[in-house]
Amino acid sequence: MGCCGSSLQAGTHPEKPPGRAPPPQRPSFSLNQHQAPGSAQGVGRGEVPAFKEFSLAELRAATGGFAAENIVSESGEKAPNFVYRGRLQGTRRAIAVKKFPKMAWPDPKQFEEEAKGVGKLRHRRLANLIGYCCDGDERLLVAEFMPNDTLAKHLFHWENQTIEWAMRLRVAHRIAEALDYCSSNERPLYHDLNAYRVLFDENGDPRLSCFGLMKNSRDGKSYSTNLAYTPPEYLRNGRVTPESVIFSFGTVLLDLLSGKRIPPSHALDMIRGKNIQVLLDSHLEGKYSTEEATALVDLASQCLQYEPRDRPNTGKLVSILDPLQTKLEVPSYEMLGIPKHEEEAPPAPAPAPQPQHPLSPMGEACSRMDLTAIHQILVATHYRDDEGTNELSFQEWTQQMRDMLDARKRGDFAFRDKDFKTAIDCYTQFVDVGTMVSPTVYARRSLCHLMSDQPDAALRDAMQAQCVYPDWPTAFYMQAVALSKLNMQSDAMDMLNEASQLEEKRQKSLKGP
Repeated sequence: MGCCGSSLQAGTHPEKPPGRAPPPQRPSFSLNQHQAPGSAQGVGRGEVPAFKEFSLAELRAATGGFAAENIVSESGEKAPNFVYRGRLQGTRRAIAVKKFPKMAWPDPKQFEEEAKGVGKLRHRRLANLIGYCCDGDERLLVAEFMPNDTLAKHLFHWENQTIEWAMRLRVAHRIAEALDYCSSNERPLYHDLNAYRVLFDENGDPRLSCFGLMKNSRDGKSYSTNLAYTPPEYLRNGRVTPESVIFSFGTVLLDLLSGKRIPPSHALDMIRGKNIQVLLDSHLEGKYSTEEATALVDLASQCLQYEPRDRPNTGKLVSILDPLQTKLEVPSYEMLGIPKHEEEAPPAPAPAPQPQHPLSPMGEACSRMDLTAIHQILVATHYRDDEGTNELSFQEWTQQMRDMLDARKRGDFAFRDKDFKTAIDCYTQFVDVGTMVSPTVYARRSLCHLMSDQPDAALRDAMQAQCVYPDWPTAFYMQAVALSKLNMQSDAMDMLNEASQLEEKRQKSLKGP
């Protein structure tokens, strides 16, 4: 059905022309971040799915009934939790499902709020959270699946080759970027940061697991690792703070430097004794920069300071590690020694549903998403469908009116010449004055947005055109194109059918009895 009214942003409604009844109320589409394309910052292959609530049945099917062979990790003693590999039905997307023990989070509302908070984060350095499930006593988190194991596996249990020096610096830098992003977005607490929380995606790029942004349970411990690696203040009061996260990052730096687990107190003794060579991984075989190694050791020492106030913040971590990055042109998978990821062929698209009514040239152009043909039709139609939408008094023909019409004229010239950015600017000047409303201007600006790869803005303008002229087929056609660009194919087809019905009704009324 057509969409106008509730989903439009405040301040965008045109003033209604005199004498026109308000448009009929129709179900509306909400333009939110989940419908807009590309919310993630260059994450992995394709786009990160919108955060959602999954049913237990969906996750049970995705993981083969939580089969033991799909367990990829297990942690916790008092409150054990499992992470399963799964695949969402009907897609090729692999997922990681973290399953908490029964009643780990007794209050479902609290679990839901925590999950939604983490689910707002989207960054290319995170294995992003894409959903959750709260069903009876069940509490589950769903994240992007990272297929190339953990930093712990590559550092401590490597089979083919150890991680080369430049890659270790890259891991440190990118995890610091992830922590800085989380801190900047009011999620500074990360629970039990260690080498098992650093994952490698399909391209071998390091990502920080989103699971550490939530506790293992509401009242559970924030640290499950050996007490020797736990921040000293946590041992005193049982609370994790942003400074505790920095301490844990320091332990990850020690792992990267040494290639093995060294208790921080022991490592600090070696650093104070200027015995850096003993600290460094012998498997590197001297293939590292002494200057870079010294800088990394110094940073680890700062992070591991006993007093939390003496540790650097996340921004300083990034600024120190940034100039240490080398081999920027070499892909991560090469440095890790893993095969290059080959993109899977997308599944064959399902046959497109067919409209229920014969389509006009405009309908045909919209059904095949031919923006060039739509442009030609809108240029040829000019403003003939605007007749009767404005009744202006003599007093309204002011200099402001002349300026407004001049803006529309400049927009028309730019639109005809396919200068879509200028057309948007000029038509916006016309719309913002608000003395006249023009469904054609909204339709034209909608097409300009489509040509500029802005389908959400295009949909808003097409909806505005419908508000001005409730039964105008072109408004519905433009909504159909925008919805299709937003991958809302079923809604786009509904809109296309409604437009063709309106056009058919219009043609019959013109022919008369």
